[in-house]
Amino acid sequence: MSNFNQDANWRYSTKKFDTTKKISNQDLATLKEAIRLSASSYGLQPYQVIIVENPELRAKLQPASWGQSQIVDASHLIVFANETNVGEDQINAYFKNLTETRGIPMEAVQGYADFMKSNIVSLPLEVRNTWTSKQTYIALGNLLNAAAELKIDVTPMEGFVPDQYNEILGLTKLGLNASLVATIGYRSEEDETQNYAKVRKSNEDLFITL
Repeated sequence: MSNFNQDANWRYSTKKFDTTKKISNQDLATLKEAIRLSASSYGLQPYQVIIVENPELRAKLQPASWGQSQIVDASHLIVFANETNVGEDQINAYFKNLTETRGIPMEAVQGYADFMKSNIVSLPLEVRNTWTSKQTYIALGNLLNAAAELKIDVTPMEGFVPDQYNEILGLTKLGLNASLVATIGYRSEEDETQNYAKVRKSNEDLFITL
């Protein structure tokens, strides 16, 4: 079995974190870089990632998270917030970054920029927002895999009220929407679920080869 699969088998959605253990700055930087390097549609990365360390903020977010203890007990709380109403401004910013990073003139990529704008801006607002929200799940995948390699636990969470998160964290005024939450830290020895056998579909039930 590859190290990747061993790490994937090791991880689980932690139900109880050890409140005495904190992720080091070095490991946190590694996880942030893994998120930053995530793939995204067009490479646009239409989201921002909020790392909530402030205990008072996390206490406010717990009731908006169905009262789940991981919100306050984990070392860090990460909120993936998709950009709402993505349009020409975000695409222009992407191409400014692209041309500066690669040292090429805008004229060399103007056709691709126009193509992106014609495909994205024309979409209905609801479709655009759904699309940007989906991109956050790709970034979550990178976080899960990088954390497992470091033996850091991650609990992905959809059990929260986005509108309340948006209000508490001031996301709406930033053109953002809380799409996905992940708590990261170290499992407590008291968390019995870490000993449960992993339940997944068999290869026969999961894969279809045509």
